[in-house]
Amino acid sequence: MRKFVFLAAVLLSAFAVLHAAREPQPDSRMKNSFRRAEQNGWIYVHLEGSPAEIGFQHGALLAKEIEDAKKAIQLSLTHDSKDWSFWRDAAQNTLWPKTPAEYQAEIQGIVEGLKSKGVKLDAWDVTAMNAWLELSPYYVNWYDKAHKVSAPKQPTPEHCSAFVATGSYTKDAKPVIAHNNWTDYITGTRWNIIFDVAPATGHRFIMDGMPGLIHSGDDFGLNDAGIMITETTISQFNSFDPKGVPEFARARKAMQYSESIDDFARIMKEGNNGGYANDWLIADRKTGEVASLELGLKNVNLMRTKDGYFVGSNYPIDAKLAREETDFDVNNKSVSANARHIRWDALMKENKGRIDVAAAQRFLADHFDTFENKEQPDERTLCGHIDLSPRGSKPWQPEFGPAGAVQSKATSSAMAERMEMNAALGHSCGIHFKSADFLAKHPEFKWQKPSLKDMDSRPWTTFRASK
Repeated sequence: MRKFVFLAAVLLSAFAVLHAAREPQPDSRMKNSFRRAEQNGWIYVHLEGSPAEIGFQHGALLAKEIEDAKKAIQLSLTHDSKDWSFWRDAAQNTLWPKTPAEYQAEIQGIVEGLKSKGVKLDAWDVTAMNAWLELSPYYVNWYDKAHKVSAPKQPTPEHCSAFVATGSYTKDAKPVIAHNNWTDYITGTRWNIIFDVAPATGHRFIMDGMPGLIHSGDDFGLNDAGIMITETTISQFNSFDPKGVPEFARARKAMQYSESIDDFARIMKEGNNGGYANDWLIADRKTGEVASLELGLKNVNLMRTKDGYFVGSNYPIDAKLAREETDFDVNNKSVSANARHIRWDALMKENKGRIDVAAAQRFLADHFDTFENKEQPDERTLCGHIDLSPRGSKPWQPEFGPAGAVQSKATSSAMAERMEMNAALGHSCGIHFKSADFLAKHPEFKWQKPSLKDMDSRPWTTFRASK
């Protein structure tokens, strides 16, 4: 009997070992990473480790969302422009060789993570996704001119409204920074990820972003060295250097490695290719200083203060930069960028000494049109609603173009010290966008139907880097 029991125990043990060997084993690259359930439309992911590990985690945790985002980006890039093979070729032959090895490894990791979930995208797809904001119009306009291609010049989109303030302008005399992301709705409704990244080197950071992007894209984030970052694009910018380092790589490096405003400016200027040219707004919560880095290709201007503010709404600041590197009319007060600039200045002055995160959230929902001198949501208001405007926002968007503010973020020095930020999806003013209703009224945009989604206005939500 004892022999039988012993033999049975041996057989059971062998079966258990064989069964365990056949069970899928957790991938060691996923260690310490996780994804939380959606919260008011946001997906929070924690990524940690080496570049390859962070990339693998990103690809595996967000595989379905990355595949969906790629379809939306491809639709946006290829409508009335080049086919996807053109953008893949640019990614492979122009951008990839200039991308730092650290971020090449992370992109390759994303591809491996996607593969583990059955999604078949390669490094050129993922690189093109990361670079889509600099590929069009910056790269494609340069390419057409350099290769004497007869094609309409692509306009520079108006991405975002933002401010940073400090000293006598804020309630606690410390920096406050806020931003809303302007883009087309077919891509903007995918900008719903909160990335909490703990890299093996550099600083931990938290930022908003799109699935598949190793940088924020609309560039709102903060790191544990006390640097708070955002930006707005420079309208109708027309310079590009194909020999430079991709903007997406420099933006990610600056988020990860900056310990001061000087660090940030140095990293962004090194290898500057002129792609996705922005006015960067930066704050250092350790010193209370804020800055504006207007990063053209030929003209670069850094301004800083410990008592004041900087605002962004896509207008060029420096007259020389505007004249030499843009086609923008700085004197036309009816255009969106100038009208919003006027509104920002008014709000900063009216609220001097009282600006905090709550005030920032009100500003980002503002509907005052300074050209019409009345409340009406349109392309000239801080909370942008181009889809409601019979003028559109030309040359970027035609009449009633489905584009505008797609989400908002804000943080203060106190929140940044806790690695916190507030974020709200959709128009923060409370107005919803319903795709079926819109397309019924404006069938000229039916080409967007495969990727155009509803965009509900969601409540503000606080996110903190996990412990």
